[in-house]
Amino acid sequence: MSLSIGIVGLPNVGKSTLFNALTRAQNAVAANYPFSTIESNHAVVPLPDARLARLRDWVNAAEAIQARIDFVDVAGLVQGAHKGEGLGNRFLGHIRDVDAIAHVLRCFADDNVVHVNAQPQPADDMQVVNTELALADLQVLERRLEKLEREVKGDRALRGQLDMARQAKAFIGEGAPLRAFPERDHADFRALNAELRFLTAKPVIYVANVDEDSLSAGNAWLQAAREIADEEGAQLLAVCASFEAELADLSAEERAEFLSAYGLGGGSLERLLGACYRLLGLISYFTYNEREARAWTIRRGWTAPQAAGIIHSDMERGFIRAEVIPYAVFEAYQDRSAIKAAGLLQAEGRDYVVQDGDVILFRFNV
Repeated sequence: MSLSIGIVGLPNVGKSTLFNALTRAQNAVAANYPFSTIESNHAVVPLPDARLARLRDWVNAAEAIQARIDFVDVAGLVQGAHKGEGLGNRFLGHIRDVDAIAHVLRCFADDNVVHVNAQPQPADDMQVVNTELALADLQVLERRLEKLEREVKGDRALRGQLDMARQAKAFIGEGAPLRAFPERDHADFRALNAELRFLTAKPVIYVANVDEDSLSAGNAWLQAAREIADEEGAQLLAVCASFEAELADLSAEERAEFLSAYGLGGGSLERLLGACYRLLGLISYFTYNEREARAWTIRRGWTAPQAAGIIHSDMERGFIRAEVIPYAVFEAYQDRSAIKAAGLLQAEGRDYVVQDGDVILFRFNV
């Protein structure tokens, strides 16, 4: 399954610079004026996972194929975006298709970089963007409510959706995002969300864009942003987008050396993806043959047939069993034959719940 992350925020907070750092490519315009990004930038990048490279070496596969992540750099939102201000309707449409939102907040001062405020105000920045997302959701809900109120007269089965739409509208009207809606797991809400793709129902990670010195020392703006994120129960990740964009062309070893000087165990990509994986409840499992070792992304809690279906629908339909080796076991023996001889190869049926890092061979017949 694919994962898409939308990078959003006000103009000139560092979204495109972060995009370039994340994707290791200087293909998004990062300029000192609002709306330097008009069309959204897209990049598909590999998901870093050191376990995959080790597995490739153990099984002597020719290559390692990583899972892929789609990053979308959405142009800056402004107050009134839900009405079309600053091309807002187009920009909001780009966000509806993503799985999670990385909301960038400016937490640095620089007189050379134009911003909507004279000084960084992460709380105000956060409120403007979140309000526009909520107002956009209210618009689509109101349109859907009008339609449901007509349709329910001829189809009583829609009463549940109508009631749910009214509850959701009232909830947003109180200033709360739909990701906190108590009925978000109800079938009627899931049906509405599948159709309308609510912006405020999407998981959010706040990304505080700081200057280089504040990576290790922090600053007052970062602390203010963290306190707000904590109140929401949201995650916050501090990055220096300009610093990491400068490191984009370095080798992995050189990047690691620079990052370690700031006490960072990994770059923005690794940390943001790790946070998004946890937020979305995703895990990876591995397969291999003589040509390739490969990582696959699935949702935590999926069974073996569901995981097989990510490779090909025929494998799920004709599933017989999964031959599973937990990653820790493969790491200890580094050889399938030795693992089998030790009696540690697990033959699992349809009810087996795949675990993060499982190395799996699927048996199927169609």
